[in-house]
Amino acid sequence: MPKFVIAPHMRLQEWVAEEKGYFAAEGLDYEFHDELVSKEGKRHDLGSKIGAYQTFEQGRRSDVSCACHWTVNVAASSGHGKLYADAYSVAPAGIFVAADSPVRHPADLKGVPISVGYQSGSHYSTIQALEQYVRPEEIELSFADGLLFKRMELLIEGKVPAVHLFNGPYYFAEQLGFRKIIDATFMIAAMLTGDPDPEDVRKYFRALRRAQRDIDLRPDRYTHYYRQEFPERFRGEIDTRRWGPGERLVFEPYSREAFEESFAWIARHGIFEEGRMGSGRYDEAVCSLSPASG
Repeated sequence: MPKFVIAPHMRLQEWVAEEKGYFAAEGLDYEFHDELVSKEGKRHDLGSKIGAYQTFEQGRRSDVSCACHWTVNVAASSGHGKLYADAYSVAPAGIFVAADSPVRHPADLKGVPISVGYQSGSHYSTIQALEQYVRPEEIELSFADGLLFKRMELLIEGKVPAVHLFNGPYYFAEQLGFRKIIDATFMIAAMLTGDPDPEDVRKYFRALRRAQRDIDLRPDRYTHYYRQEFPERFRGEIDTRRWGPGERLVFEPYSREAFEESFAWIARHGIFEEGRMGSGRYDEAVCSLSPASG
């Protein structure tokens, strides 16, 4: 039986569970791989039109991986894995501009290129946040600026006018004095890929649940883990003592209603080409292990 592969996803919980020995305490036979560590940050830049959904198409190495719930809905409906329905998480996010930007109000973002990841949480949640103020056709998204850390870098360098950021980069932008124009917090779902042992999945999430309690109690003890996944060029400047806990795991079901509402929203906005969204059937897309989860 191969070892259970764990890969952090720009959040604290896996790092805390590893530090505290929670995975080992559960009896999980695992390997810990950080998919994002890179001195130059190149792994954070997958190029234009390559986002979270495309990484599911290409295949991910970890047994449990995460992405925004919209993308996981479609990927699971298209046969790229199973949406784990016994928990989800919520990531603080927002659209940021420079301190001296003329953009002061969400309506000012009409026609302004906003750097987001293609078919990723930033893509969907930017539309969802801004359509309260401007028509969807007036929202200009830029997919040419790479994934999270790359577009953060371009914002810092003054090369893009507005950027969607979440978790660590969100806090770093705040630290540097960039202005958040509108909140764009969004849900993240877990995807089971391959054929992991259900008991291993339960052990993994029980360990994360313990880690979440530790983070809730004393986030200041664990925010330093953000450094692990930041490009090295920024590590001397970041001050994680000023940052918040970021993404929070919620151990409640990802319900049929949430799935169907989100799936309908994606279809209504034409984010995927016709015929590329899979079945859209909750019972076919999800996996629940809750009866024996303890």
